[in-house]
Amino acid sequence: MHMMVSRPEQWVKPMAVAGANQYTFHLEATESPGALIKDIRENGMKVGLAIKPGTTVEYLAPWANQIDMALVMTVEPGFGGQKFMEDMMPKVHWLRTQFPSLDIEVDGGVGPDTIHKCAEAGANMIVSGSAIMKSEDPRSVINLLRNVCSEAAQKRSLDR
Repeated sequence: MHMMVSRPEQWVKPMAVAGANQYTFHLEATESPGALIKDIRENGMKVGLAIKPGTTVEYLAPWANQIDMALVMTVEPGFGGQKFMEDMMPKVHWLRTQFPSLDIEVDGGVGPDTIHKCAEAGANMIVSGSAIMKSEDPRSVINLLRNVCSEAAQKRSLDR
């Protein structure tokens, strides 16, 4: 679950009861990220932590060893079809360098034209809506996104 809500604390238990296995919240939406991380874990879910484009990656860093996934938004959250913000890729690269085993997700404007930048920066989880849904061949778009990420991850492993 990617919870783009204010007061994400109130939704942890209902999402766990609904069967969610990962709960991603926006760092900007809570005053107590540590307590929220603990609550999510105690409710049997993995923890994802998202940051909006205007939030520095260093703001997320203190929590990186306590989460399962970092999500770098590559558009302003709220609606689909926005243009990919390439200037978010240094955040992804920094996270990959500092926390090599962390899952790093990008969300916003990701499709065949932007996936290479995401994968090369270090993203290994991709959210793609419009690029898939508006495609005449969604299956081929999904396969392309998956393959580019897999190849980049393999290259990173070989480079270590």
